[in-house]
Amino acid sequence: MVPVGRLPDRDELERARGRTIPDVLPGPGDPPLRVLFCGINPGLVSAATGHHFARPGNRFWPVLHESGFTPRLLRPDEQDELARCGLGITNMAPRATARADELTDDELVAGGQRLRELVGEHRPDRLAVVGIGAYRTAFGRRDAVVGEQDERLGGTGVWVLPNPSGLNAHWSRAAMVAEFARLRAVAGG
Repeated sequence: MVPVGRLPDRDELERARGRTIPDVLPGPGDPPLRVLFCGINPGLVSAATGHHFARPGNRFWPVLHESGFTPRLLRPDEQDELARCGLGITNMAPRATARADELTDDELVAGGQRLRELVGEHRPDRLAVVGIGAYRTAFGRRDAVVGEQDERLGGTGVWVLPNPSGLNAHWSRAAMVAEFARLRAVAGG
């Protein structure tokens, strides 16, 4: 793993290709899981560092804070603090790639099945998938739009959020904050 505070170099990024990173889930003594955020898959910076949404320019951490989910802006290396807020992170597909479009539809569909199992085990109040395309493919919902979905996974409500990647330029940070805040309003906390 790349030390905290240093970005991986080109060789470290290439070695991170195909790696997986652990989910961030509550442990004993943590509050119940209110929202499980699900990214598409780890990027190479995340895989090299072991931290979700670690690429500079990814808006996940600032948007999470500005929408009121966290009391302060967390750094990716502080991801374990999410459990104390009743929050968690996983990925639809576990394999690290430079871009999400390197994944196959089969990987996303398999990830959707794994996600159903994870939700069944941890029973969050809400599952928040960050990435409309990945959600549509994984869950066979070609007409899904950002926001609350009609679908439920057991007792868990499903919400689709815009992808916070810096590559998703058609969603402004302010619009993302507003959408995350809509989720927070129904998820409590």
